[in-house]
Amino acid sequence: MTVVLVGSALWALALVVTLAVPALHTGERSWWPWACVSGLAIGAFAGWYVRRGRGAAAGG
Repeated sequence: MTVVLVGSALWALALVVTLAVPALHTGERSWWPWACVSGLAIGAFAGWYVRRGRGAAAGG
């Protein structure tokens, strides 16, 4: 779960930096904020999946 939390925090930081610096989300880089949002969405899904506790990791 730690990996998921750290990864999500890094995506959130990247989103804040990308939105704070206009040069990072204009022109050819207009997709960068959406990549960060996608990373956060995948992190939310991963957090839900890991907390479920099913699958091969449940026996470990």
